[in-house]
Amino acid sequence: MAAEAERLFKRALVPILLPEKCYDKLFVQWDLLDVKLPQVLKILGAKSAEGLSLQSVMLELMALTGTMVYSITNNFPFSSWGEALFLTLQTVTICFLVMHYRGQTVKGVAFLACYALVLLVLLSPFTPLAVVTLLQASNVPAVVVGKLLQAATNYCNGHTGQLSAITVFLLFGGSLTRIFTSIQETGDPLMAGVFVVSSLCNGLIAIQVLFYWNTKPPHKQKEQ
Repeated sequence: MAAEAERLFKRALVPILLPEKCYDKLFVQWDLLDVKLPQVLKILGAKSAEGLSLQSVMLELMALTGTMVYSITNNFPFSSWGEALFLTLQTVTICFLVMHYRGQTVKGVAFLACYALVLLVLLSPFTPLAVVTLLQASNVPAVVVGKLLQAATNYCNGHTGQLSAITVFLLFGGSLTRIFTSIQETGDPLMAGVFVVSSLCNGLIAIQVLFYWNTKPPHKQKEQ
């Protein structure tokens, strides 16, 4: 059943949204280093993070960290959570860039140091399994609230700002695929549930990207 669902998913994406070579790289070989790279490059190119909700990015980072730590603690195969590692690194970068382009570079550096410290503590043998499981369980509300915050930001602005359409669609497709692979490779309903919720929320943002496709952020007038 999972294999049939994956075939239907591929048929829906190829070649309408993605060429087959790109699909295989992302969803077969799981080369996800490029998923959020378009978002990073868009922020750097515009020298602005306008339209991105920092709270949303932070909550997404929390969810990714929970998945990664939970998987490592339970000795799940790397193929079932490896993308969380790469997405975490890219999301940390986006968090820093959002702060940097808001004029809060020092705060961004402090955030990186604090995050690294928290991650070390979570991965240490001193952290009880119950705490790690609770962190993973909190992924669902974190994903929902985070995506709703971004959706609310898009709605209030009337545009999606510097949000990368490529990244949004890749995250949506990736979370859909991970529902089936997580069931196959881990059999953990908590893992699968997180990806179900993530798919629904990513789908909401994808719809907004399409809705605001031709709407551009207004140019700010320079002060005389």
